Amino acid sequence: MQDFSYQRALDVDAAVAAVGQPGTRFVGGGTNLLDLMKAGVEKPVRLVDISRLPLATIRETGDGGLAIGALARNGDVADHPLVRARYPLLSQALVAGASAQLRNMATVGGNLMQRTRCYYFVDPGFAMCNKRVPGSGCAALEGHNRIHAILGASDACVATNPSDMSVALAALDATVRVRGPRGERRIAIADFHRLPGGAPERDTTLEADELIVAVDLPPSRFARHAHYLKVRDRASYAFALVSVAAALDLDGDVVRDVRIALGGVAHNRGGRPTSSARSSDDRWRATCSTTRRRSSSVTRDRLRDNRFKVALAQRAVVRAIESARGQA
Repeated sequence: MQDFSYQRALDVDAAVAAVGQPGTRFVGGGTNLLDLMKAGVEKPVRLVDISRLPLATIRETGDGGLAIGALARNGDVADHPLVRARYPLLSQALVAGASAQLRNMATVGGNLMQRTRCYYFVDPGFAMCNKRVPGSGCAALEGHNRIHAILGASDACVATNPSDMSVALAALDATVRVRGPRGERRIAIADFHRLPGGAPERDTTLEADELIVAVDLPPSRFARHAHYLKVRDRASYAFALVSVAAALDLDGDVVRDVRIALGGVAHNRGGRPTSSARSSDDRWRATCSTTRRRSSSVTRDRLRDNRFKVALAQRAVVRAIESARGQA
């Protein structure tokens, strides 16, 4: 790990002003950033500690939604009564995401900013990684690529986003609130994480001088019928090969709305098909058909090791919907 300077931010404005200087990074829980610094992947020259800023509250909004501070710990969010009662999908995803020790340190804002676990990115011993060293190439295209993307990839990068929380937030139509020198703005979660395109070094649409201050959730219609399914190589402490956040708004046997987001398959969350109200069986068939068309049309044939994810994702969507639908 290279030398770096340390500064503790006293307020949000001071934090935003400090991070605008080159080579500066925020640190909250530090559960991802510090690991990458030790490995030599991240090399900031200065860290701005934001862990003591007043951004950890979880409160109900005037319209019945929820505002979650960026520094709220993942464990506190997962266990919060309002989250468990109104947004069980988010609680389930957070619990599936890490050990209790990590959940007690990791923050909501840090979870949104965590970086891929692509083998070639996290190990500087591999020279080719466009995300780590732009222009160097993508070793995963011809190397071992079992965990890599089947949706939205490019010739520059086939890495996947590792966040479970982000998958649930996508299904719940969350908004990320950020503050920068130009003031505050809101970014729909669907627009927050970028597809790689020709600039895979940029994971998000957040500007370098902006700070995440909160995540806003709209009033939920999916408290009773929601399920987060995570398929992984072992039962715990592993990132998703494929994950599905499924939420249904049911009126008897009629599905008024359905929200689906996929994890483990792309740089950002996968598709979220919706349609007009139909019977449960009709809606279920339409959703599965849409998933098959979308996954099949963008599968990268050159990735010999991860083709199994297409069928796995289709079956995971079916299972997640069935689990959500079967809840009382």
